[in-house]
This record gives sequence, C-alpha cells and structure tokens, in this order.
Amino acid sequence: MKTRTPEEGRTALTDDAERNRLLAEMAEQSTDMISRHTPEDWRFIYVSPAVTHLLGYSVEEIVGMSAYDLYHPDDVEDFRLRAPTVNYDRGLYTHTYRFRCKDGHYTWLESTSRTIRDPATNEIREILVVSRDATHRIKADKATRRLARVLESTQDLVIFVNLDLTVSHLNEAARNALKLEQTDYSAFPLAWFVTEKGLRLLLDEAFPSARKTGHWRGELAMRCLKASRIPVMLELLAHRSLHGDIEYFSLVAHDLTEKKAAEEQLKQYQADIDHASRLVTMGELASSLAHELNQPLSAMVNYLRGIERRFAGASSLAWSDLEVPITRSIQTALRAGEIIHRMMDFTRKQEPVVTSLNLPELIRDMIEFCESMAERHNVRLVFEPGFELPPVQGDRIQLEQVLLNLIVNAIEASNSPSEEKVATVRINVDHHEHRQLRVQVKDQGPGISEADMSRLFDRFFSTKQTGLGMGLAISRSLVENLGGELWAENLPEGGACFSFTLNIAD
Repeated sequence: MKTRTPEEGRTALTDDAERNRLLAEMAEQSTDMISRHTPEDWRFIYVSPAVTHLLGYSVEEIVGMSAYDLYHPDDVEDFRLRAPTVNYDRGLYTHTYRFRCKDGHYTWLESTSRTIRDPATNEIREILVVSRDATHRIKADKATRRLARVLESTQDLVIFVNLDLTVSHLNEAARNALKLEQTDYSAFPLAWFVTEKGLRLLLDEAFPSARKTGHWRGELAMRCLKASRIPVMLELLAHRSLHGDIEYFSLVAHDLTEKKAAEEQLKQYQADIDHASRLVTMGELASSLAHELNQPLSAMVNYLRGIERRFAGASSLAWSDLEVPITRSIQTALRAGEIIHRMMDFTRKQEPVVTSLNLPELIRDMIEFCESMAERHNVRLVFEPGFELPPVQGDRIQLEQVLLNLIVNAIEASNSPSEEKVATVRINVDHHEHRQLRVQVKDQGPGISEADMSRLFDRFFSTKQTGLGMGLAISRSLVENLGGELWAENLPEGGACFSFTLNIAD
C-alpha cells in the first residue's frame, strides 16, 4: 500500500474539513429537517434549523425530546412494528407519519433514516434522519383516492384516452355498458367504442375543439363490442401538464337510452294527441262537409235523372245530346272526390315531413275547405296576399291543422245571426323579423277577456261549451316545433287576432 507523505496527509485533512464544513452549511440552510437520534428512545441529539418552520420548535427546545413523544398515537406502533407505511431499501428506512407541532396540531412528515454503527462493535451509535413536509402530497393522494372512488361509483361512462387515441382506463360503468369481459383493455383503440358517425364527429369537431378550448360537448352514439348502440351526451376534456402540453383526454358520457326512449314515447303520444285533435276538428266540420258533399252528389243525381227523363224509351242516342250532362257529372264527381281526399289526408295518421311549402296555396285550400261552414255562420273569408311570398318550412298536414283550427275558431267567434249583416274573417301574411313570415287570422267576434287571455293556450281550457280545449295548445306546440311562435291579441276595432310565424325555406 502506498503511504501518504506528510504534505499529502495535511492536504487530505484540509479537504475533509472543507467537505464537512460544506455539508454542515448545507444542513443548516436546507428546508428539509436533518436530525440525529439516540437508538433506544429516539431522542434528538441534533436538529437543523428547518425544525422551526416545520414543527414550530427552536433547536434548543427540541434537542433532548423523544420522537416517540411527538408521534401521533396511531402512528407509533406502525413505526415500531415496521408497518407497510415504513419502507426499507438498501439500509434506508422511509416512513410517512404524523408529527405533533409545538402549537399542538399534527403535520405529515416523510422521513428517510439510516443507522450509524460503531465500526469495531457494529452496535448502533445513532440514527440519522432527513424529514420533509408531506402534507400537500398526502392531501393530494387523499383527493386522488376520493376522486377515484367517485370515478368508479358514478353511473356516467368515463374513459381516459391517450394522445394516440387508445384507451388507458375505463371506469366500472363504462366497462359494464360496453360489455367488456376482459380486464386488459388499455391497448384498445377508441374507435372500437363509438359508431363510425360518432368517430367522424370526434375527429372532425370534438378533439380539435378540446385541443383549442380544453373541452367539447355534444351528442353521439357509442357501441359495445356486441354491436349494440348507446346514445350519450359526451363531455370531452383535454388534460394538460404544468408546461401546458396535452397529456391525455377524458370522455365523460351520460347514457341517454332512457331519455331517448321517453322522448320517443312522448313524441308518439304527441302524435296521437295531434291526430285526435284533427279528428275532433273534422267532427266540428262534419255538418258543413256533409252539406258540401251533398251539393255535388245532388247535382250528379239531377244530371242523371234529366238524362233518364229525356231519353227514356228513345231508340237511338247522339253523343251531342249526352255530352254536357255527362261532362258535368264527371266534373261534379271529381269535386266530391277532392273533398273526400282532402278529408282523408287531414285525418290520416302519419309521420311529419318538413318540406318547402307554398303558404298562399295552403291558405287558399283551407279557405275553400271551410267555405261551406263560413256560409252557414254568415261569415265571409278574405285572403288577399299583396305581394309574392317566399316558400316556408313546415309539414303540410301540421300547418293545415294550425290554419284550420284558427279559421274555424274565427268563423265561430264571428258568427252573425243576421242574414243582412255578413261578418268578415281576414287572413293576412306579412314579412316578419329573422327571415320569417307572419300569418294573421282576424275575426269580428267579441274579443278575448282578460281572464281568458292568460289561459288561452293551456291544454283542456276552452271558451266553447262543447270544446275540448286542445286545438290552440296543439297549434302552439306544432308552430314552436317548426321554430315559430303563436300568440293572440285583441284588435282596437274589436275582435281578436291570432298570429303565428314560420321560417322561410332556405
């Protein structure tokens, strides 16, 4: 072995002294608490100044105290018995525990300790400990565990997705809804759990929006591996690191299966109510329609009887003799057929079909349909569009139902008992704001009382003795479903005006 020269020895001693000085200075200035303890009762032999901001004690106060006296009672035995909260690795013990501060409250510390042994006897001389405040980490861990419990107990489907759009985690609700029978699904692509249309929506709109704003919300359909579809309201969130880079995405999906089923049931119920309302309206028009059908039928009978009387017993006939009465009979039969066809269309139960409609043509058809009823009530129907109107969006049968309800109500309100005085019901169409047309049906009735005005559109409220109170409520619902509004007001000159708006077709 090479021996040191005296000069080399002095240099080594100087280096050791400088290193020890630097280590002591680092210990004095460290925010971690460095302490030395006796092996038996863990009394403080030395502690760095960091003890003051960690525990509130001065160095002089804590030296000589036993660490066991400052442990939380529940944590003492864990340390003595080396419970799972105490980790051992290559001669170092790491322990997380609660320590009592000078003011009496407990704070969380994480300590790493090492035994210092006598080289000659191998007995423990003291224990060196480095401790730091673990309060924030413990609170964060508890918060994470709470969130994990919430994540697993929520009924919403929660899926964590990597940047390459592979799944990293699904909560229990998602695993059940998507019928995942295996436990390792971390490599599954997200595309397996959404429909093709849903995937396009995510790629084209959802993920770009989440990258830009941090979130996206919308409806789409997910699917389980057994191919069944699940309608969901989806919230897509982008999660960023402290540096601002996106680390992963999370999808929170609320199952809309029951809601969609209820909406479909309500839609069917509404369709049944609308159909019933049309039948009721047709019932109110029954006598007028019977009269309107009776006229062409009587005319046809008269034409045919005239032919019978004129040509009974004749040995020969010329077409010129029969042309006029037969042509008139055919035209009259076609007119009766149109009336019946319109009645069948109006009362037929069918799904709404929203198309571009010619509003003036629709209004004229309804006026013609109600003409016989208006005559019996001594009412004149007037529609004079002053300019060419653009087409509107709507379902023909539904708009006929709205117009028919309003026109029939206006006729009945304007009923004139005197044959010398004819009342007038006017239908006007004007441009409204926001690319809409406004239809107005004005009557010459007594108007609407203040008490009735507030309840006019309530279901089962009617000002008629025999009314069911469904017509106006359904009419408002139909108009609102098309993006318009329906309201009523009294006219200054007397009578009432019912107005509704319709969107102009694109």
